[in-house]
Amino acid sequence: MTELKTVHVIGAGPAGLMAAERLAQGGARVVVHEAIPSVARKFLMAGRGGLNLTHTEALDGFVGRYGEAGPTVAAWLDRFSPTHLVGWAEGLGQATFTGSSGRVFPNTMKASPLLRAWLRRLAELGVEVRTRSRWTGRRDGAWVFATPEGERVEAADAVVLATGGASWPRLGSDGSWTDDLAGAGVEVAALRPSNMGFDVAWSEVFADRFAGEPLKPVALTHGDRTVRGEAMVTRYGLEGGAVYALSGPLREAVLRDGTAELVVDLRPDLTVEALAAKLARPRGKDSVTNWLRKAGGLSPAAVGLMREIPGEVPQGADKLAKRIKAVRLTLTGVQGLERAISSAGGVRLDQVDDHLMLKALPGVFVAGEMLDWEAPTGGYLLQACFASGVVAAEGVLGWLALARES
Repeated sequence: MTELKTVHVIGAGPAGLMAAERLAQGGARVVVHEAIPSVARKFLMAGRGGLNLTHTEALDGFVGRYGEAGPTVAAWLDRFSPTHLVGWAEGLGQATFTGSSGRVFPNTMKASPLLRAWLRRLAELGVEVRTRSRWTGRRDGAWVFATPEGERVEAADAVVLATGGASWPRLGSDGSWTDDLAGAGVEVAALRPSNMGFDVAWSEVFADRFAGEPLKPVALTHGDRTVRGEAMVTRYGLEGGAVYALSGPLREAVLRDGTAELVVDLRPDLTVEALAAKLARPRGKDSVTNWLRKAGGLSPAAVGLMREIPGEVPQGADKLAKRIKAVRLTLTGVQGLERAISSAGGVRLDQVDDHLMLKALPGVFVAGEMLDWEAPTGGYLLQACFASGVVAAEGVLGWLALARES
């Protein structure tokens, strides 16, 4: 009888748990290590907003969301596509629906029912999950973990690293793994915030009155990229889905130049000419704010945003329409990793092979946000994490099979 191979999965987020499931189904003995007292904390936190699992966007557009990493992620999606993800969730008894935006959610709009069903499946497959088991390094070919009972040194036939990047570090992913891998000759790109807010030097009056107010619908433009959606005014600046979709290039501009320009179209559904025609109507006895609300269709927050720009609000329908369609904001800073939804940077993609095995450490595979890719919210983050877990697990099984034959 063939002895079961032992695979340690380090990190119990979506990528790690998906790798564990596929490995157990493939006949491996799987041990999952999680540094904090409970598993998938970021997954549960993401579920508070509805748990956007994936997106129904056509493949070309979907892959384009990953920027330079698109070709690599496309190969992951070949192994575990949005259709596969929906089927997997429904196989756990979690029916899904597609919203008007194309985003896919479980009917419950929560992460906890799916996670409970998933953990039951993993237990049935014989997966051992150890919480409060923090990976601290490697010693003589074995893996070292700090636990409440003291240090444990574990041997493994293969390892999947899926500890996450460095966003929301209080939930477990603190990026502490970078030094160990760099010391082993693995090139690691600096971890940077992604899907985060940006600083804007609001006036006290604007910040006091409108912090927490949405701007919707808007179109945001930076350089040659325009994104439609929603932004949220905060005391420090702006955040929200449309901002996150541009967070990569905006972050790089701020880091490079000290500031970045963001152009806000407050009425993206109207042309300048159509908006000017509405604004040409007499104002009558209305205040400017009421008139802009009625004639221009602007919220109080949108009117306030226009007034944050130096100089008076333009007179004349044409000039006013042009201002509404192009409010230019200067972003002065980037919110840090502790407030970011995800992170960029990590193990450079040329440091792993097509099966996500580290070239410098045979038998060690990497999945999820530890790898150097980023994507906007909207289902793209979770989809790539799940898919990379599948690819890493299949890589482990293939590598173990080759080792057995040799």
